[in-house]
Amino acid sequence: MTTTEKPDLSWLDDVTMSELERNPYRTYERLRAEAPLAFVPVLGSYVASTAEVCREVATSPDFEGVITPAGGRTFGHPAIIGVNGDIHADLRSMVEPALQPVEVDRWIDDLVRPIARRYLEQFENDGQAELVSQFCEPVSVRALGDLLGLQSVDSDKLREWFAKLNRSFTNAAMTEDGEFANPEGFREGDEAKAEIRAIVDPLIDRWIVEPDDSAISHWLHDGMPPGQTRDREYIYPTIYVYLLGAMQEPGHGMASTLVGLFSRPEQLEQVVDDPVLIPRAISEGMRWTSPIWSATARISTKPVTVAGVDIPAGTPVMLSYGSANHDTGVYEAPSTYDLHRPPLPHLAFGAGSHACAGIYFANHVMRIAMEELFEAIPNLERDTREGVDFWGWGFRGPTSLHVTWEV
Repeated sequence: MTTTEKPDLSWLDDVTMSELERNPYRTYERLRAEAPLAFVPVLGSYVASTAEVCREVATSPDFEGVITPAGGRTFGHPAIIGVNGDIHADLRSMVEPALQPVEVDRWIDDLVRPIARRYLEQFENDGQAELVSQFCEPVSVRALGDLLGLQSVDSDKLREWFAKLNRSFTNAAMTEDGEFANPEGFREGDEAKAEIRAIVDPLIDRWIVEPDDSAISHWLHDGMPPGQTRDREYIYPTIYVYLLGAMQEPGHGMASTLVGLFSRPEQLEQVVDDPVLIPRAISEGMRWTSPIWSATARISTKPVTVAGVDIPAGTPVMLSYGSANHDTGVYEAPSTYDLHRPPLPHLAFGAGSHACAGIYFANHVMRIAMEELFEAIPNLERDTREGVDFWGWGFRGPTSLHVTWEV
């Protein structure tokens, strides 16, 4: 093939959603090599797959935030991840104050450490556990649930909500006519949203007249004229965003980090012996298997050329940050977990004006939980009688992680 010839991308016609959900890496490795920006028929969208192109699109003034079709169907409008201009600025000003480092530092230890201890106490004397369902996900959802003001919702229900919203959000397969290939795939998400509203509506009624220090109460009141609150219909799409993306990210990031460490026993031992290494271990885990793998998008605001591809105005581009974090042009042996990899920046939390607002919060939830885990069970080992399966294309993490230890 000469430099002027376009690559033959007909193989993309055979890519399926089940293939992407089971293991997206093979497809995206080929995309990075052959077409860093390409139209993927099953997704009905252009896809950016390298670190350079993802960062270029995410930060370019010629693109702005947009939600994927399945994401829009799941969350509704205005979701913070899919709006721009004044609405985006208002929603960011609504959520960001509680997530600023100086604010998080004030309460994060008192919030997360007791939660982690409480879950550890349930199994630390058993000699075995399944960490995704017994520790990683419960700590993640409980920490954010309590921050939001959802103490009355048990952790299993929060986990059920994010699982249902996840399956709805990633029901992304499209027909040639631009219709959803599986409209029934949104039913679970609709059921979850109905349950969420049934529980949260009465809380909002109370917060409107009796504000407290919960995040959703602040979302209603902060920055509003005296006697006024933001309309609940305005904030619900962002509540759904939090109950999916923000709920799952620390739990799945933590679980992936542990799987990575188990693959390098000598590095696991180093982290257990020196907890100062935990943030570095987490950063590599987030790069190695990014929890938000391919769930964000941008839309071109004018005709633009990216990676040699001419894109008309109004063209959505999905940003596959999980693929970007395996870019061999940036990382040596990217499919290998390596605690001692040179500390290069990764894209697990996105880039540009729509980068994750909760980076600091998420990193500290993971850090504190892993500190408590290794303090309670320093001789943790993966149960090799059980496999470890990862699942997900939009959001990705291990479905289970069985461990053993001597009591």
